[in-house]
Amino acid sequence: MQLNQLKTNYQIKEIPFNVYPRPSLKRENFTNLNGIWDFEVVKKGKTVYGGNILVPFAPESALSNVKRITKKGEILVYKRTINVQNTSNLTILHFGAVDCICSVYVNGNFVCKNENGYLPFSADITKFITVGENQLKVEVVDSLNKNYPYGKQTNKRGGMWYTPISGIWQTVWLENVPKNYIKKLKITPTLNSVKIEVFGGEKIKTLTLEGVDYEFEDALTISIKNPKLWTPETPNLYNFTIVSGEDKIESYFALREVGFNEKGLTLNGKNYFFNGVLDQGYFPDGIYLPPNEQGFIDDIKNMKELGFNMLRKHIKIEPEIFYYYCDKIGMAVFQDFVNNGKYSFVADTALPTIGFKKFKLGLPTKKQKEIFLEVSSKTVKQLYNFPCVVYYTIFNEGWGQHNATEIYKVFKKLDSTRVYDTASGWFNNCESDVKSEHVYFKKINIKSDGKKPLVLSEFGGYTYKINEHSFNLYKTYGYKKCTNDTFMLDLESLYIDQVIPCILKEKLCALVLTQLSDVEDETNGLYTYDRKVLKVDKEKMLEISNKIYNAYNSAINKKN
Repeated sequence: MQLNQLKTNYQIKEIPFNVYPRPSLKRENFTNLNGIWDFEVVKKGKTVYGGNILVPFAPESALSNVKRITKKGEILVYKRTINVQNTSNLTILHFGAVDCICSVYVNGNFVCKNENGYLPFSADITKFITVGENQLKVEVVDSLNKNYPYGKQTNKRGGMWYTPISGIWQTVWLENVPKNYIKKLKITPTLNSVKIEVFGGEKIKTLTLEGVDYEFEDALTISIKNPKLWTPETPNLYNFTIVSGEDKIESYFALREVGFNEKGLTLNGKNYFFNGVLDQGYFPDGIYLPPNEQGFIDDIKNMKELGFNMLRKHIKIEPEIFYYYCDKIGMAVFQDFVNNGKYSFVADTALPTIGFKKFKLGLPTKKQKEIFLEVSSKTVKQLYNFPCVVYYTIFNEGWGQHNATEIYKVFKKLDSTRVYDTASGWFNNCESDVKSEHVYFKKINIKSDGKKPLVLSEFGGYTYKINEHSFNLYKTYGYKKCTNDTFMLDLESLYIDQVIPCILKEKLCALVLTQLSDVEDETNGLYTYDRKVLKVDKEKMLEISNKIYNAYNSAINKKN
Protein backbone atom coordinates (compact mmCIF):
# COMPACT_ATOMS: atom_id res chain seq x y z
CA MET A 1 0.00 0.00 0.00
CA GLN A 2 1.46 3.37 -0.97
CA LEU A 3 0.68 6.29 1.30
CA ASN A 4 1.32 9.95 0.55
CA GLN A 5 3.20 12.00 3.11
CA LEU A 6 0.67 14.82 3.10
CA LYS A 7 1.28 18.11 4.84
CA THR A 8 -0.91 21.06 5.66
CA ASN A 9 0.44 24.56 4.96
CA TYR A 10 0.54 25.49 8.65
CA GLN A 11 3.94 26.18 10.15
CA ILE A 12 5.34 24.71 13.34
CA LYS A 13 6.22 27.25 16.01
CA GLU A 14 9.29 26.90 18.23
CA ILE A 15 6.91 26.23 21.10
CA PRO A 16 3.83 24.62 19.49
CA PHE A 17 0.42 25.80 20.67
CA ASN A 18 1.93 28.55 22.78
CA VAL A 19 -1.45 30.05 23.64
CA TYR A 20 -3.14 29.91 27.02
CA PRO A 21 -4.68 26.42 26.90
CA ARG A 22 -7.69 27.05 29.17
CA PRO A 23 -9.51 30.15 27.92
CA SER A 24 -12.53 29.51 30.16
CA LEU A 25 -10.37 30.21 33.25
CA LYS A 26 -7.34 32.24 32.26
CA ARG A 27 -4.52 33.72 34.32
CA GLU A 28 -1.99 36.30 33.21
CA ASN A 29 1.04 34.02 33.34
CA PHE A 30 1.75 30.39 32.56
CA THR A 31 4.75 28.30 31.52
CA ASN A 32 4.23 26.27 28.36
CA LEU A 33 6.15 22.98 28.45
CA ASN A 34 5.56 22.08 24.82
CA GLY A 35 8.66 21.63 22.67
CA ILE A 36 11.49 19.13 22.52
CA TRP A 37 11.49 16.39 25.18
CA ASP A 38 13.72 13.36 25.60
CA PHE A 39 11.80 10.30 24.49
CA GLU A 40 12.28 6.56 24.60
CA VAL A 41 10.18 3.46 24.14
CA VAL A 42 10.78 0.64 26.60
CA LYS A 43 9.62 -2.96 26.33
CA LYS A 44 10.39 -5.62 28.92
CA GLY A 45 12.98 -3.35 30.52
CA LYS A 46 14.87 -2.69 27.27
CA THR A 47 14.93 0.49 25.22
CA VAL A 48 13.61 -0.26 21.72
CA TYR A 49 13.59 3.36 20.56
CA GLY A 50 15.40 6.46 21.78
CA GLY A 51 15.62 10.09 20.71
CA ASN A 52 13.64 13.31 20.96
CA ILE A 53 9.98 14.14 20.44
CA LEU A 54 8.17 17.38 19.76
CA VAL A 55 5.38 17.72 22.34
CA PRO A 56 2.35 17.90 22.04
CA PHE A 57 2.35 15.82 18.86
CA ALA A 58 1.72 12.08 19.26
CA PRO A 59 4.70 9.85 18.36
CA GLU A 60 2.76 8.33 15.46
CA SER A 61 2.58 11.72 13.73
CA ALA A 62 5.09 13.22 11.31
CA LEU A 63 5.22 16.43 13.35
CA SER A 64 6.50 14.58 16.43
CA ASN A 65 9.72 13.69 14.56
CA VAL A 66 9.22 10.10 15.76
CA LYS A 67 6.70 8.69 13.23
CA ARG A 68 6.39 5.36 15.00
CA ILE A 69 3.32 3.28 15.90
CA THR A 70 3.22 2.26 19.57
CA LYS A 71 3.03 -1.50 20.00
CA LYS A 72 1.39 -3.57 22.70
CA GLY A 73 3.54 -3.96 25.81
CA GLU A 74 5.57 -0.81 25.15
CA ILE A 75 5.99 2.03 27.63
CA LEU A 76 6.48 5.56 26.32
CA VAL A 77 8.87 7.53 28.52
CA TYR A 78 8.99 11.33 28.23
CA LYS A 79 11.58 13.38 30.14
CA ARG A 80 12.48 17.05 30.39
CA THR A 81 13.86 19.60 32.81
CA ILE A 82 11.55 22.22 34.27
CA ASN A 83 12.97 25.40 35.76
CA VAL A 84 11.19 26.70 38.85
CA GLN A 85 11.85 30.24 40.11
CA ASN A 86 9.30 30.48 42.92
CA THR A 87 8.17 27.88 45.44
CA SER A 88 6.41 30.25 47.85
CA ASN A 89 3.13 29.77 45.98
CA LEU A 90 1.69 26.55 44.56
CA THR A 91 2.92 25.05 41.30
CA ILE A 92 0.25 23.19 39.33
CA LEU A 93 1.23 20.86 36.49
CA HIS A 94 -1.42 20.55 33.77
CA PHE A 95 -1.88 18.08 30.92
CA GLY A 96 -4.42 18.78 28.17
CA ALA A 97 -4.69 15.08 27.30
CA VAL A 98 -2.50 11.97 27.33
CA ASP A 99 -3.52 8.72 25.63
CA CYS A 100 -4.14 6.54 27.54
CA ILE A 101 -2.76 5.35 30.94
CA CYS A 102 -0.32 7.93 32.24
CA SER A 103 1.91 8.11 35.33
CA VAL A 104 3.71 11.35 36.26
CA TYR A 105 6.93 11.69 38.29
CA VAL A 106 8.80 14.78 39.50
CA ASN A 107 12.38 14.38 40.74
CA GLY A 108 11.78 10.64 40.98
CA ASN A 109 8.63 11.03 43.10
CA PHE A 110 5.31 9.63 41.92
CA VAL A 111 2.83 12.49 41.49
CA CYS A 112 -0.35 11.15 39.87
CA LYS A 113 -1.92 8.66 37.50
CA ASN A 114 -4.60 9.30 34.86
CA GLU A 115 -6.59 6.78 32.85
CA ASN A 116 -8.33 8.28 29.83
CA GLY A 117 -6.97 9.71 26.64
CA TYR A 118 -9.21 12.69 25.96
CA LEU A 119 -9.64 14.90 29.01
CA PRO A 120 -7.34 17.25 30.96
CA PHE A 121 -5.88 16.52 34.38
CA SER A 122 -3.56 18.35 36.75
CA ALA A 123 -1.57 17.89 39.95
CA ASP A 124 -0.08 20.10 42.65
CA ILE A 125 3.67 19.39 42.45
CA THR A 126 4.79 22.01 44.98
CA LYS A 127 6.09 19.54 47.56
CA PHE A 128 8.14 17.69 44.92
CA ILE A 129 10.07 20.66 43.49
CA THR A 130 12.89 22.99 44.49
CA VAL A 131 14.05 26.33 43.12
CA GLY A 132 16.07 25.71 39.96
CA GLU A 133 16.09 22.67 37.72
CA ASN A 134 13.69 19.78 38.32
CA GLN A 135 13.20 16.54 36.41
CA LEU A 136 9.79 15.72 34.99
CA LYS A 137 9.07 12.22 33.73
CA VAL A 138 5.87 10.92 32.13
CA GLU A 139 5.29 7.22 31.45
CA VAL A 140 2.45 6.20 29.16
CA VAL A 141 0.92 2.86 28.22
CA ASP A 142 -1.53 2.65 25.33
CA SER A 143 -2.46 -0.77 23.98
CA LEU A 144 -5.81 0.40 22.56
CA ASN A 145 -7.55 -1.44 25.37
CA LYS A 146 -11.26 -1.43 24.46
CA ASN A 147 -12.17 -0.71 28.08
CA TYR A 148 -11.14 2.89 27.47
CA PRO A 149 -12.58 5.38 24.97
CA TYR A 150 -10.63 5.19 21.71
CA GLY A 151 -12.68 6.75 18.91
CA LYS A 152 -11.62 5.96 15.34
CA GLN A 153 -8.20 4.63 16.33
CA THR A 154 -7.16 1.13 15.31
CA ASN A 155 -3.98 -0.90 15.07
CA LYS A 156 -4.94 -1.90 11.52
CA ARG A 157 -5.91 1.38 9.90
CA GLY A 158 -7.99 1.46 6.72
CA GLY A 159 -11.43 2.46 5.46
CA MET A 160 -13.28 4.35 8.18
CA TRP A 161 -10.58 3.44 10.75
CA TYR A 162 -7.58 5.67 11.21
CA THR A 163 -3.98 5.68 12.40
CA PRO A 164 -3.88 5.37 16.20
CA ILE A 165 -2.20 7.90 18.46
CA SER A 166 -0.66 7.49 21.88
CA GLY A 167 1.10 9.50 24.55
CA ILE A 168 0.98 13.25 25.09
CA TRP A 169 -1.18 14.93 22.45
CA GLN A 170 -2.22 18.21 24.03
CA THR A 171 -0.40 21.06 25.76
CA VAL A 172 1.59 20.47 28.94
CA TRP A 173 1.93 23.54 31.14
CA LEU A 174 2.78 24.93 34.57
CA GLU A 175 0.85 27.49 36.55
CA ASN A 176 1.97 29.38 39.65
CA VAL A 177 -1.01 30.14 41.90
CA PRO A 178 -1.64 31.35 45.47
CA LYS A 179 -2.57 28.81 48.13
CA ASN A 180 -6.24 29.79 47.99
CA TYR A 181 -6.77 29.82 44.25
CA ILE A 182 -9.84 29.54 42.02
CA LYS A 183 -10.02 25.96 40.80
CA LYS A 184 -13.18 25.93 38.72
CA LEU A 185 -16.06 28.01 37.39
CA LYS A 186 -19.56 26.87 36.53
CA ILE A 187 -21.39 29.32 34.26
CA THR A 188 -25.11 28.94 33.60
CA PRO A 189 -26.72 31.54 31.33
CA THR A 190 -30.30 32.42 30.53
CA LEU A 191 -31.44 34.91 27.90
CA ASN A 192 -31.07 37.88 30.24
CA SER A 193 -28.94 36.73 33.17
CA VAL A 194 -25.99 34.58 34.13
CA LYS A 195 -25.19 32.54 37.22
CA ILE A 196 -21.49 32.19 37.99
CA GLU A 197 -20.39 29.68 40.61
CA VAL A 198 -16.80 29.74 41.85
CA PHE A 199 -15.03 26.80 43.44
CA GLY A 200 -11.97 27.60 45.52
CA GLY A 201 -10.41 30.95 46.27
CA GLU A 202 -10.86 33.35 49.17
CA LYS A 203 -14.23 33.78 50.83
CA ILE A 204 -14.88 37.24 49.39
CA LYS A 205 -14.42 37.70 45.64
CA THR A 206 -14.91 40.61 43.25
CA LEU A 207 -16.25 40.10 39.75
CA THR A 208 -15.93 42.89 37.20
CA LEU A 209 -18.25 42.89 34.18
CA GLU A 210 -18.58 45.81 31.76
CA GLY A 211 -16.94 48.19 34.26
CA VAL A 212 -19.19 47.22 37.18
CA ASP A 213 -17.83 45.45 40.29
CA TYR A 214 -19.84 42.77 42.10
CA GLU A 215 -18.72 41.49 45.49
CA PHE A 216 -19.83 37.94 46.42
CA GLU A 217 -18.81 34.69 48.07
CA ASP A 218 -19.41 31.42 46.20
CA ALA A 219 -22.06 32.25 43.60
CA LEU A 220 -23.44 35.29 41.85
CA THR A 221 -26.40 35.86 39.51
CA ILE A 222 -26.27 38.97 37.35
CA SER A 223 -29.15 40.39 35.31
CA ILE A 224 -27.98 41.78 31.97
CA LYS A 225 -29.51 44.98 30.64
CA ASN A 226 -30.09 45.06 26.89
CA PRO A 227 -28.83 41.49 26.48
CA LYS A 228 -26.92 40.54 23.33
CA LEU A 229 -27.65 36.89 22.62
CA TRP A 230 -25.19 34.34 21.23
CA THR A 231 -25.95 32.61 17.94
CA PRO A 232 -23.61 31.38 15.18
CA GLU A 233 -24.63 34.49 13.23
CA THR A 234 -24.09 36.83 16.21
CA PRO A 235 -21.45 35.28 18.49
CA ASN A 236 -21.67 37.85 21.27
CA LEU A 237 -19.44 37.12 24.25
CA TYR A 238 -19.23 38.86 27.62
CA ASN A 239 -15.76 39.02 29.19
CA PHE A 240 -15.28 39.29 32.93
CA THR A 241 -12.58 39.07 35.60
CA ILE A 242 -12.65 37.72 39.14
CA VAL A 243 -10.22 38.80 41.86
CA SER A 244 -9.93 36.51 44.87
CA GLY A 245 -7.21 37.61 47.27
CA GLU A 246 -3.95 37.26 45.35
CA ASP A 247 -5.63 35.34 42.54
CA LYS A 248 -7.04 36.95 39.40
CA ILE A 249 -8.68 35.13 36.52
CA GLU A 250 -10.35 36.06 33.24
CA SER A 251 -13.27 34.26 31.66
CA TYR A 252 -16.31 34.84 29.49
CA PHE A 253 -19.89 33.77 28.95
CA ALA A 254 -22.63 34.05 26.38
CA LEU A 255 -26.36 34.49 26.79
CA ARG A 256 -28.02 31.61 25.00
CA GLU A 257 -30.44 28.75 25.61
CA VAL A 258 -31.07 25.60 23.58
CA GLY A 259 -34.06 23.28 23.66
CA PHE A 260 -36.73 21.73 21.50
CA ASN A 261 -40.46 21.79 20.82
CA GLU A 262 -42.95 20.06 18.52
CA LYS A 263 -41.49 21.91 15.52
CA GLY A 264 -37.85 21.08 16.12
CA LEU A 265 -34.75 22.32 17.93
CA THR A 266 -34.65 25.80 19.40
CA LEU A 267 -31.96 28.40 20.00
CA ASN A 268 -32.80 31.28 22.33
CA GLY A 269 -36.46 30.29 22.42
CA LYS A 270 -36.92 30.26 18.65
CA ASN A 271 -36.90 27.35 16.22
CA TYR A 272 -33.49 27.13 14.58
CA PHE A 273 -32.14 24.97 11.78
CA PHE A 274 -28.72 23.43 12.51
CA ASN A 275 -26.95 22.87 9.20
CA GLY A 276 -23.71 21.04 9.82
CA VAL A 277 -20.92 18.73 8.78
CA LEU A 278 -19.21 15.78 10.43
CA ASP A 279 -15.87 16.92 11.87
CA GLN A 280 -13.46 14.10 12.72
CA GLY A 281 -10.69 16.43 13.91
CA TYR A 282 -7.86 14.66 12.02
CA PHE A 283 -4.90 16.23 10.20
CA PRO A 284 -2.33 14.44 8.01
CA ASP A 285 0.81 15.78 9.68
CA GLY A 286 -0.31 15.98 13.32
CA ILE A 287 -3.08 13.32 13.24
CA TYR A 288 -5.02 14.52 16.33
CA LEU A 289 -3.75 18.11 16.02
CA PRO A 290 -3.02 20.64 13.29
CA PRO A 291 0.51 22.08 13.36
CA ASN A 292 -0.80 25.18 15.12
CA GLU A 293 -4.04 26.68 16.38
CA GLN A 294 -4.78 28.33 13.03
CA GLY A 295 -5.77 24.89 11.73
CA PHE A 296 -8.74 24.84 14.11
CA ILE A 297 -9.65 28.44 13.26
CA ASP A 298 -9.59 27.83 9.52
CA ASP A 299 -11.71 24.67 9.71
CA ILE A 300 -14.38 26.66 11.55
CA LYS A 301 -14.21 29.69 9.25
CA ASN A 302 -14.10 27.60 6.09
CA MET A 303 -17.31 25.81 7.04
CA LYS A 304 -19.00 29.11 7.91
CA GLU A 305 -18.04 30.41 4.46
CA LEU A 306 -19.93 27.48 2.92
CA GLY A 307 -23.09 28.36 4.85
CA PHE A 308 -22.81 25.86 7.71
CA ASN A 309 -23.56 26.86 11.30
CA MET A 310 -22.70 23.62 13.12
CA LEU A 311 -19.97 21.01 13.42
CA ARG A 312 -20.67 17.54 14.74
CA LYS A 313 -17.45 16.74 16.59
CA HIS A 314 -17.25 13.03 15.90
CA ILE A 315 -16.09 10.66 18.65
CA LYS A 316 -13.26 12.96 19.80
CA ILE A 317 -12.82 15.62 22.46
CA GLU A 318 -10.75 18.58 21.33
CA PRO A 319 -8.46 20.94 23.28
CA GLU A 320 -10.36 23.74 25.01
CA ILE A 321 -9.11 26.31 22.51
CA PHE A 322 -11.13 24.62 19.74
CA TYR A 323 -14.37 25.27 21.61
CA TYR A 324 -13.26 28.79 22.45
CA TYR A 325 -12.74 29.52 18.74
CA CYS A 326 -16.22 28.10 18.02
CA ASP A 327 -17.62 30.42 20.70
CA LYS A 328 -15.75 33.43 19.35
CA ILE A 329 -16.19 32.85 15.60
CA GLY A 330 -19.75 31.53 15.89
CA MET A 331 -20.14 27.81 15.29
CA ALA A 332 -22.51 25.51 17.14
CA VAL A 333 -21.08 22.14 18.19
CA PHE A 334 -22.91 18.82 18.33
CA GLN A 335 -20.49 16.92 20.58
CA ASP A 336 -20.15 13.13 20.54
CA PHE A 337 -19.12 11.17 23.60
CA VAL A 338 -16.12 8.98 22.85
CA ASN A 339 -17.00 5.32 22.54
CA ASN A 340 -15.39 2.36 24.21
CA GLY A 341 -16.21 -1.35 23.98
CA LYS A 342 -15.93 -3.63 20.98
CA TYR A 343 -17.23 -2.61 17.58
CA SER A 344 -18.88 -5.15 15.27
CA PHE A 345 -19.18 -4.24 11.59
CA VAL A 346 -21.99 -6.74 11.09
CA ALA A 347 -24.03 -5.91 14.21
CA ASP A 348 -23.29 -2.19 14.48
CA THR A 349 -23.19 -1.18 10.80
CA ALA A 350 -24.09 -3.73 8.13
CA LEU A 351 -27.37 -5.08 9.51
CA PRO A 352 -28.74 -1.69 10.69
CA THR A 353 -27.82 -0.09 7.35
CA ILE A 354 -30.11 -2.51 5.53
CA GLY A 355 -32.92 -2.12 8.04
CA PHE A 356 -32.32 -4.35 11.08
CA LYS A 357 -32.60 -1.61 13.72
CA LYS A 358 -34.87 -3.12 16.35
CA PHE A 359 -32.44 -4.96 18.57
CA LYS A 360 -28.92 -4.17 19.71
CA LEU A 361 -26.62 -7.19 19.53
CA GLY A 362 -23.81 -7.49 22.05
CA LEU A 363 -23.27 -5.48 25.23
CA PRO A 364 -20.17 -3.96 26.80
CA THR A 365 -18.68 -5.43 29.97
CA LYS A 366 -19.40 -4.05 33.42
CA LYS A 367 -16.01 -2.31 33.49
CA GLN A 368 -16.58 -0.78 30.05
CA LYS A 369 -19.95 0.55 31.19
CA GLU A 370 -18.40 2.09 34.30
CA ILE A 371 -15.57 3.74 32.36
CA PHE A 372 -17.94 5.08 29.68
CA LEU A 373 -20.15 6.69 32.32
CA GLU A 374 -17.17 8.13 34.19
CA VAL A 375 -15.42 9.63 31.16
CA SER A 376 -18.63 10.91 29.55
CA SER A 377 -19.71 12.55 32.80
CA LYS A 378 -16.33 14.28 33.00
CA THR A 379 -16.81 15.39 29.38
CA VAL A 380 -20.12 17.07 30.23
CA LYS A 381 -18.54 18.87 33.18
CA GLN A 382 -15.47 19.83 31.14
CA LEU A 383 -17.49 21.44 28.34
CA TYR A 384 -20.27 22.93 30.47
CA ASN A 385 -19.12 26.56 30.18
CA PHE A 386 -18.74 26.63 26.38
CA PRO A 387 -21.86 28.18 24.77
CA CYS A 388 -21.07 26.61 21.37
CA VAL A 389 -21.76 23.12 22.77
CA VAL A 390 -25.50 22.76 22.32
CA TYR A 391 -26.06 19.03 21.79
CA TYR A 392 -24.54 15.72 22.93
CA THR A 393 -24.53 12.39 21.13
CA ILE A 394 -24.42 9.62 23.73
CA PHE A 395 -24.19 6.50 21.54
CA ASN A 396 -23.26 6.47 17.86
CA GLU A 397 -24.72 3.65 15.73
CA GLY A 398 -25.05 1.30 18.67
CA TRP A 399 -21.31 1.34 19.36
CA GLY A 400 -21.02 0.42 23.05
CA GLN A 401 -24.72 1.14 23.54
CA HIS A 402 -26.28 -0.15 26.77
CA ASN A 403 -29.06 0.85 29.18
CA ALA A 404 -29.74 3.76 26.84
CA THR A 405 -32.77 5.24 28.63
CA GLU A 406 -31.09 5.01 32.02
CA ILE A 407 -27.91 6.62 30.67
CA TYR A 408 -29.96 9.39 29.02
CA LYS A 409 -31.57 10.23 32.37
CA VAL A 410 -28.18 10.39 34.08
CA PHE A 411 -26.85 12.97 31.64
CA LYS A 412 -30.08 14.92 31.48
CA LYS A 413 -29.85 15.33 35.25
CA LEU A 414 -26.15 16.18 35.11
CA ASP A 415 -26.67 18.96 32.55
CA SER A 416 -30.23 19.81 31.55
CA THR A 417 -29.14 22.81 29.47
CA ARG A 418 -28.23 20.75 26.39
CA VAL A 419 -30.07 18.56 23.90
CA TYR A 420 -29.29 14.81 24.06
CA ASP A 421 -29.24 12.40 21.13
CA THR A 422 -29.25 9.05 22.91
CA ALA A 423 -28.90 6.82 19.86
CA SER A 424 -27.53 8.48 16.75
CA GLY A 425 -28.29 6.41 13.68
CA TRP A 426 -30.36 3.51 14.94
CA PHE A 427 -31.38 1.35 17.93
CA ASN A 428 -33.43 4.38 19.00
CA ASN A 429 -36.20 2.61 20.90
CA CYS A 430 -35.15 4.55 24.01
CA GLU A 431 -35.68 7.92 25.64
CA SER A 432 -34.02 10.73 23.73
CA ASP A 433 -34.64 14.40 23.02
CA VAL A 434 -34.53 13.75 19.27
CA LYS A 435 -35.18 11.10 16.66
CA SER A 436 -31.81 10.68 15.00
CA GLU A 437 -31.23 8.92 11.68
CA HIS A 438 -28.26 8.03 9.47
CA VAL A 439 -28.83 7.47 5.76
CA TYR A 440 -26.22 6.11 3.38
CA PHE A 441 -26.52 4.02 0.20
CA LYS A 442 -30.21 4.80 -0.30
CA LYS A 443 -32.64 7.65 -0.83
CA ILE A 444 -33.35 9.90 2.16
CA ASN A 445 -36.90 9.07 3.15
CA ILE A 446 -36.96 9.41 6.93
CA LYS A 447 -40.16 10.04 8.86
CA SER A 448 -40.93 12.15 11.89
CA ASP A 449 -42.65 10.40 14.79
CA GLY A 450 -44.62 13.60 15.46
CA LYS A 451 -43.19 13.84 18.97
CA LYS A 452 -39.46 14.50 18.78
CA PRO A 453 -37.37 16.77 16.57
CA LEU A 454 -36.15 14.87 13.49
CA VAL A 455 -32.37 14.99 12.95
CA LEU A 456 -30.45 13.58 9.99
CA SER A 457 -27.26 13.12 11.98
CA GLU A 458 -25.22 11.56 9.14
CA PHE A 459 -25.70 11.43 5.38
CA GLY A 460 -23.84 11.87 2.12
CA GLY A 461 -20.29 10.56 2.26
CA TYR A 462 -19.80 11.04 -1.48
CA THR A 463 -16.19 10.59 -2.56
CA TYR A 464 -14.11 12.66 -4.93
CA LYS A 465 -10.42 11.75 -4.84
CA ILE A 466 -7.64 14.11 -5.86
CA ASN A 467 -4.59 11.86 -5.93
CA GLU A 468 -1.92 14.47 -5.24
CA HIS A 469 -3.87 15.54 -2.15
CA SER A 470 -4.84 12.06 -0.97
CA PHE A 471 -3.38 9.97 1.83
CA ASN A 472 -3.79 6.57 0.17
CA LEU A 473 -2.94 6.37 -3.51
CA TYR A 474 -4.63 3.03 -4.17
CA LYS A 475 -7.54 2.63 -1.78
CA THR A 476 -10.57 4.86 -1.40
CA TYR A 477 -13.41 4.66 1.10
CA GLY A 478 -16.77 6.34 0.78
CA TYR A 479 -20.42 5.84 -0.15
CA LYS A 480 -20.70 7.06 -3.75
CA LYS A 481 -17.90 7.63 -6.23
CA CYS A 482 -17.84 11.02 -7.92
CA THR A 483 -15.51 12.91 -10.23
CA ASN A 484 -14.47 16.52 -10.54
CA ASP A 485 -17.38 17.03 -12.96
CA THR A 486 -20.03 15.29 -10.84
CA PHE A 487 -19.13 15.91 -7.17
CA MET A 488 -20.81 19.32 -6.82
CA LEU A 489 -23.74 18.28 -9.01
CA ASP A 490 -24.36 15.13 -6.97
CA LEU A 491 -24.19 17.02 -3.67
CA GLU A 492 -26.55 19.69 -4.99
CA SER A 493 -29.00 17.02 -6.13
CA LEU A 494 -28.77 15.30 -2.74
CA TYR A 495 -29.75 18.48 -0.92
CA ILE A 496 -32.32 19.80 -3.40
CA ASP A 497 -34.05 16.55 -4.41
CA GLN A 498 -33.88 14.60 -1.12
CA VAL A 499 -33.06 16.76 1.91
CA ILE A 500 -35.23 19.81 1.27
CA PRO A 501 -38.40 17.76 0.53
CA CYS A 502 -37.84 16.02 3.88
CA ILE A 503 -37.53 19.41 5.59
CA LEU A 504 -40.78 20.59 4.03
CA LYS A 505 -42.71 17.39 4.68
CA GLU A 506 -41.27 16.12 7.98
CA LYS A 507 -39.88 19.33 9.56
CA LEU A 508 -36.37 17.89 9.56
CA CYS A 509 -34.49 20.39 11.73
CA ALA A 510 -30.79 19.43 11.69
CA LEU A 511 -28.36 17.99 9.15
CA VAL A 512 -24.86 16.52 9.39
CA LEU A 513 -23.15 16.00 6.03
CA THR A 514 -20.23 13.56 5.89
CA GLN A 515 -17.81 15.39 6.06
CA LEU A 516 -15.59 18.46 6.60
CA SER A 517 -12.43 17.01 5.08
CA ASP A 518 -11.01 13.79 3.72
CA VAL A 519 -9.49 11.58 6.42
CA GLU A 520 -6.85 9.04 5.40
CA ASP A 521 -8.60 6.51 3.07
CA GLU A 522 -11.86 8.46 3.21
CA THR A 523 -12.08 10.97 0.37
CA ASN A 524 -15.59 12.18 1.13
CA GLY A 525 -14.65 15.59 2.47
CA LEU A 526 -15.56 19.04 1.21
CA TYR A 527 -11.85 19.79 1.62
CA THR A 528 -8.93 17.49 0.90
CA TYR A 529 -7.15 15.99 3.91
CA ASP A 530 -4.31 18.54 3.67
CA ARG A 531 -6.92 21.38 3.58
CA LYS A 532 -5.34 22.71 0.37
CA VAL A 533 -8.23 22.10 -2.05
CA LEU A 534 -11.89 23.00 -1.65
CA LYS A 535 -13.76 20.40 -3.73
CA VAL A 536 -17.08 22.26 -3.96
CA ASP A 537 -18.25 25.58 -5.36
CA LYS A 538 -18.54 28.06 -2.50
CA GLU A 539 -21.32 30.13 -4.06
CA LYS A 540 -23.42 27.07 -4.85
CA MET A 541 -23.00 25.78 -1.30
CA LEU A 542 -24.20 29.12 0.05
CA GLU A 543 -27.22 28.99 -2.28
CA ILE A 544 -28.05 25.49 -1.02
CA SER A 545 -27.76 26.64 2.60
CA ASN A 546 -30.12 29.55 1.98
CA LYS A 547 -32.64 27.20 0.35
CA ILE A 548 -32.40 24.89 3.37
CA TYR A 549 -33.08 27.70 5.85
CA ASN A 550 -35.96 29.05 3.76
CA ALA A 551 -37.49 25.57 3.49
CA TYR A 552 -37.37 25.09 7.26
CA ASN A 553 -38.93 28.49 7.93
CA SER A 554 -41.67 27.63 5.46
CA ALA A 555 -42.25 24.24 7.12
CA ILE A 556 -42.57 25.52 10.69
CA ASN A 557 -44.74 28.48 9.70
CA LYS A 558 -47.11 26.37 7.64
CA LYS A 559 -50.52 26.00 9.22
CA ASN A 560 -51.52 22.40 9.97
